[in-house]
Amino acid sequence: MCRGNPQRIDNVSANKRIVYTYEQCLMYLYHYPDIWYDYATWHAKAGFVDLAVKVFQRAVKALPESEMLRYAYAELEESRGAIQAAKIIYEALLQECDNASGLAHIQFIRFLRRTEGVEAARKYFIDARKSPNCTYHVYVAYAKMALCLDKDPKVAHSVFEAGIKIYMHEPAYILEYADFLSRLNDDRNIRALFERALSSLPRENSIEVWNAFVRFEQQYGDLNSILKVEQRRREALAGEDDSAATERSLQDVVSRYSFMDLRPCSSKDLDHLSRQELLSKKGEKPALLNGSGLGSTKNPTPAANFSHPGASQTANYNPQQTPGPPSVSGNNSSSPNVNAVTGSTNDLDKLLKTAPAVAMFLKNLPVVEGPNPDVDVLLSILLQCNLPPRPAGNSGNTQLPASSAPGASGSYKGTRERQPGKRKQRDRQDDDETSTVQSAPLPKDIFKIRQIQKARSATSQTGSASVASYGSASVGAYSGELSGNTS
Repeated sequence: MCRGNPQRIDNVSANKRIVYTYEQCLMYLYHYPDIWYDYATWHAKAGFVDLAVKVFQRAVKALPESEMLRYAYAELEESRGAIQAAKIIYEALLQECDNASGLAHIQFIRFLRRTEGVEAARKYFIDARKSPNCTYHVYVAYAKMALCLDKDPKVAHSVFEAGIKIYMHEPAYILEYADFLSRLNDDRNIRALFERALSSLPRENSIEVWNAFVRFEQQYGDLNSILKVEQRRREALAGEDDSAATERSLQDVVSRYSFMDLRPCSSKDLDHLSRQELLSKKGEKPALLNGSGLGSTKNPTPAANFSHPGASQTANYNPQQTPGPPSVSGNNSSSPNVNAVTGSTNDLDKLLKTAPAVAMFLKNLPVVEGPNPDVDVLLSILLQCNLPPRPAGNSGNTQLPASSAPGASGSYKGTRERQPGKRKQRDRQDDDETSTVQSAPLPKDIFKIRQIQKARSATSQTGSASVASYGSASVGAYSGELSGNTS
């Protein structure tokens, strides 16, 4: 929205026009939070903070479930020093919103830490733990705040330990706890945390934890520990009947000797190894691929996102069988071409029953010795060919069937019936000399037909034929009766 002053009027009039425009806009976009936010921020930038507060109050009443507007409103109050007013906004957000998430608790803890200090934030965290909407994110946020802002690793460690008793089934919380311990250089507790988590997590939820455990050993462990953890991961994530997944592959070497975006192979080799692993698993989840440093380390891609070709309709090649189009009659179960074209004999039978013209066409096709041509390639070659122009010949000798002429059985039929006799040979010779005019098909419009008749009669050498006889003769030539009798 343009909020300038291109007309260069006074500021008071310009501001009135802008306010009027916003109010008119809100009549139609009343439930759009971005319009409310834009309106309030314009007032704040123009120096009318009180008007911006009023706009935010109207916005909160219009959209009570919008957390974005409440955070923006509290930010405006905090920026101008109204801490108590901002605190009331946060408390209203936690009380009025029924689905207040853990994000609301986290933002309020950060607000209390900024405005009232460490103790106020700690007291509210103790109360937030008892809330039914509290998630593991609240524990992680407060522990990081205690570590980075308060410089108190003991409090952070106690918060993580309190949360692990509740959120042991959350892989994301376990990874955050492991990252915290790695900052403290506590490798012994990191290994103990991984062992505790992997002993309780189910197989489908332990992929990320296994990948993190392997990465930790690859970076900080010795070779024996690396090989042991990799083997344990293969055995844990492999299926009961999948013995090939427990074997080592070259991707393990690539994962072991990679660092950040540096790889001991080229991108083509990496793509080849990824394809080989996916083909070897035959639909199993590529758990080793995501944890090997070849792709995303925290968001494993499930195998359902990959499309695998179906081999249920595959027909074995039989060189002794005569190639050619599928047979039309009877049972076609022995023809491989039927499977290749339609996928099954039942589909072909249904097609032939509903379309007899297709059945007759397939029946008249000759048997082709050799491989079946690619129809798309053949059509593309034919479309790209430049055919030579048709040689100019005696167009008068070309006979058109009477049924092919449009309207031949209609308005021109009565004209042929009014002919007095046979058409003279001399008139046909005159028509041959004007082949350039006759070569084009006659239009359906009777006015244009008469114009063509007049042009032909004008170019005639004899000029002895009358207009009526010439018109009937031309209509007879148009209908394909060059020497017919109209009796």
